[in-house]
Amino acid sequence: MGQQADTAGGDPGNESAPQREEQPAWLTQIPYYLVLATMGAGIVIVAAAYFKRGPALIAGALLLAALFRAILPPHLAGMLAVRSRLFDLTLLFGLAVLLVVLAWVAPQL
Repeated sequence: MGQQADTAGGDPGNESAPQREEQPAWLTQIPYYLVLATMGAGIVIVAAAYFKRGPALIAGALLLAALFRAILPPHLAGMLAVRSRLFDLTLLFGLAVLLVVLAWVAPQL
């Protein structure tokens, strides 16, 4: 009987390629769902007539999205990875700053 090479992992000549463990699709969307839940809570607070707290919470959700986008690799960022990392971070951070300014200058009702 001849010897058999173990080729269950793929091409035996490509042993130096890093093997990335596949994760379930829903697991990569957890950061997006956390941001979405925080954003939804902010919208509910705005609907309850708290026009200073709501935008501040939405800005916090945008900063959370920027944090996730900055630290997670693209294959784990899920739907938070839209364009290039620099573009996403600039847009998310800029919108968060604008919402904080809006919450700061909005009159208390």
